[in-house]
This record gives sequence, structure tokens and C-alpha cells, in this order.
Amino acid sequence: MENRTWSSGLTFILAAVGAAVGLGNIWKFPYVAGVSGGGAFVLVYIVCVIFVAIPILIGELLIGRCGSGSPPVAMRKVAENSGRSAKWSIVGFMGMIVGYLIATYYSVIAGWTLVYIYKAANGFGGATALNVAQQFEDLKADPATMAIWHTVFMCLALVIVGRGLRNGIERVVKLLMPALFVMLVVMIGYAAVAGDFAAGLDFLFGVDFSKITGAVVLNAIGQAFFSISVAMGLMMVYGAYVPRNVSLTRSAIIIATADTVIALLAGLMIFPIVFANGLDPAEGPGLIFKTLPTAFVGMPGGAVFGALFFLLLAFAAVTSIIAIIEPIVAYAEDRWHMRRTMACVVFGILGWAIGMASVLSFNIWKGVTPLAVFDAFEGKTVYDLIDYFTANIMMPVGAILIALFVGWRMKPEMIEGDLSFSHPLLFKTWLWIMRVVAPLAILGILVSGLR
Repeated sequence: MENRTWSSGLTFILAAVGAAVGLGNIWKFPYVAGVSGGGAFVLVYIVCVIFVAIPILIGELLIGRCGSGSPPVAMRKVAENSGRSAKWSIVGFMGMIVGYLIATYYSVIAGWTLVYIYKAANGFGGATALNVAQQFEDLKADPATMAIWHTVFMCLALVIVGRGLRNGIERVVKLLMPALFVMLVVMIGYAAVAGDFAAGLDFLFGVDFSKITGAVVLNAIGQAFFSISVAMGLMMVYGAYVPRNVSLTRSAIIIATADTVIALLAGLMIFPIVFANGLDPAEGPGLIFKTLPTAFVGMPGGAVFGALFFLLLAFAAVTSIIAIIEPIVAYAEDRWHMRRTMACVVFGILGWAIGMASVLSFNIWKGVTPLAVFDAFEGKTVYDLIDYFTANIMMPVGAILIALFVGWRMKPEMIEGDLSFSHPLLFKTWLWIMRVVAPLAILGILVSGLR
């Protein structure tokens, strides 16, 4: 049992921050902010973190610690101890499956970062700015290269998870999280010297209230929700390993704050470089792999700092994917008494195979749209479908059910006894948010995503 408990509260914080900080912060946050009005989006995003993401995160950590097991096991135990149906374990299954499916294509995208470490260090082969952007399209069109790096990244993640909580996950996050932060600071220093830092600051923190639209609010809620990594099973299983003397409320606030700060720092690292080179901050998903490499080619020290940037991205991806894989491995240990290494092999091979479908979706299977008979799924490849169902349906539904379960089905006295709110009014406010505000806000994401 000692091997299934974090060695300290600080280690738990590092691991949880590492789980939350990933491609969602350094890849997705900047481009979503770029297409959603910059400072206007950031303001709404911070509000959403406070009133949606943190309350749900507290609830998920609470279920994990009270249930002391993988997500399905924890949900069932807490439900039964609250006098509720054991069928609530379905919510745990949903979160675990969501995380596992995300891991299958997350590994593919993370593989791109490994390719780009070499590309950047090599100055992108001396290519012109136009050809640098084309290199990303060439990578996606090459199934063999994508498959190799998807395999490398998946194996790396499985080796870490297979070594266990103390010898694997803890050791990696203790090394990579401080390294990630140092690299982030170094890159911001580079952006301040070589980029247009004033323009970056103004874009991120200059709020134009006219840009706050319904779409911006929904994007902010969705990004806050995705960035903090709730309803993916990982925070529930990490919560199961938290020592009893660690405050869950304080931990949740620290995790969400650190995650938000790193997302903002990522913006300060990227946008000055974008503006200094006259590039478009609203480039979208191609901002990291097409726009930034174009800038690095023409900047002093671009090869060194470009490689450092993609190394930072790879580190963030590692700390996230090991957390995403952990819930299903923990379930295999809990439910089938499977050895951890065997669980990693079994679910690793299956995850790799599903990931290969995503690899092929960018090239050979680019025209394969399995659900094209339905208008809503027209033009969606296998990768698009996995991304759509996990992000637009399963995660929001899971989060709504977690909020409703904690808010309405768990006994308040059970909850209050395990949470350390400094004042009864704060507890009542949190409970009200879980019962009403968070479910309605997330329902907005769900309805918007189905359009």
C-alpha cells in the first residue's frame, strides 16, 4: 500500500501539475487565445478556472481519496458508502476510457514534438520560411515517420508507468517539472530579447470587452476544463494516492493556479516571437508546428532556442501522458489483480494500435470517414471522431455527473469532514457551485459542441 501513496504532499502537487500541464497549455492555450480575442479570452478563462474547473477538481480528488482506488472502483465505493447505487461506477469507467482514448492520439501529437526537436536543432535543414511551414504537412503525410515516433513516445510513457508510482511517475515528475519551468523561463527571456514583448503583453492582458462573445465564453470554459484535466480519470486516481494529512482544497487551488500561470507564461513565450516576425496569432492549431518554426528560422539563435522549445513541449507531454495512462493500469491492478508491467504491455499494445488509426487519419486514411452517413460527422476521420467524442461529449457528460454526484448524492457531512474549507460559507458556496453553476456551465459546452 505504501507504493500506492505519494511520498509527500509536494510530490503529489508536482505530479498533478505535471498531469495538468501538457500540450493543452503550451500548444492549445496560445492558439485558442489567439483566435478568441487575446486578453478578452484570458479574462474569461481565469473566471472559468475559478468557478468551474477548481470546484470540479476538488470533487474529483475527493472521490479518489475517499474511494482509494482506480476511477471505477473509487466511484463504486463512495457511492455505496453514501447509500447510493453502485452503478455510479459507470462515471469512473467513462473518465478512465476518455483518458485512455486521448492517450492514443496524444502520443501521436507528442511524437511530432520529438521530430521537431531534431528539425529545429538542425535549422530545419536550411529551408526557407515557406518550406519550413510545408515540412509540417510533409510530416503528416508520412505514415512511417509518424508511426515510428508515436511508437517511441508510447513506449517511453509505458516504461515510466510500468515502474510504478514511486520508482516511475514520482521520479520523472521530480526531474521534468523543475526542468520544464526553467526552460520556460529561459524561453521567455529569449522572447523578451529577440521578440516584440510589449506587443505580446498587450495581446494577452489588454482586455477589449467588445470581444467577449458567447463563443469566447464557451471556448474559455472548454479550455479551462480541458487544461486542468478534469473528467479524464487521472485526477481521481492521483487523488486516491494522496496522504490523509494533505489538504485537497489547498492542493486543488495550487494545481489550478500553477496550470494557469504556465499557460499564461506559454503565451508570453510564443506571442512576442509571433508579433516580432509579423505572423498571425490567430493561425490556429498550426501556430506551434508551422508559424513558430517559420519564426525560429529567421531569428538569432533560432536553432538552439527552437530545439529548447520543442524539448520543453516534449517534457510537458510526457508528464501528462503518464497520468492519462495511470487510471487504466491502476484499474487492471485493482479489478483483475494484473501485474503492473503486464497491464502496461496489454493496454500499451492496444493503445498503440488505436493510435495507429490516428496516424493513418492524417495520410492514407485521410479520406476515410466512418460516420459520414450522419451529417454531424461528415468529413471526420478516425482521429477527428476520437477527438470529438472524448472532448465534446464524454468529458462534459462525465464532469456534469461528477458535479451532480458530489453535490447531490454524497452526504454533506461526509464531504465537509474530508475537505478543509477555512469558513463554512466557503463550503456552502463550493457546494452550490457543484450543484448548480458547474453543471449548467458544462452543459453549455456540451450543447455547443454538438452543434
